[in-house]
Amino acid sequence: MDRIEASDGIRVCTESWVSAVEGRSRLERVRLTGPDGEMEVEASGMFEFIGAQPRTDWLGEVVATDAHGFIPTGVALRPQRWGLERDPYLLETSLPGVFAVGDVRATSVKRVASAVGEGSVAVQFVHQVLLGLDRPARHG
Repeated sequence: MDRIEASDGIRVCTESWVSAVEGRSRLERVRLTGPDGEMEVEASGMFEFIGAQPRTDWLGEVVATDAHGFIPTGVALRPQRWGLERDPYLLETSLPGVFAVGDVRATSVKRVASAVGEGSVAVQFVHQVLLGLDRPARHG
């Protein structure tokens, strides 16, 4: 962040949103709307960090979150936030059978491609939970 702020070629616009992007065959301009109204910025590239602040307050205390609102998953839940005998699955939250993927996860890499991959992995874990494969086998 310090290098970004020190760079003359990068402008960080907080509390603003992109209201339009313009250009013929490539990005040329971005129109931003923010606290000071609308402004147009010449640009050849743009990065949006939409997952930097998780929106998990709606979960209440149903699913555990860390101090920043991100959801811990997998073995990061043991031992304080996990009550079952089995270990939590990689993407499983503190509520057994509920999974979190993407930017909202505490240890995610914050990339769209990773979130998509995590989603496909979570589907396999959901199948295991629904089939009862997450329960210890009964003997006897």
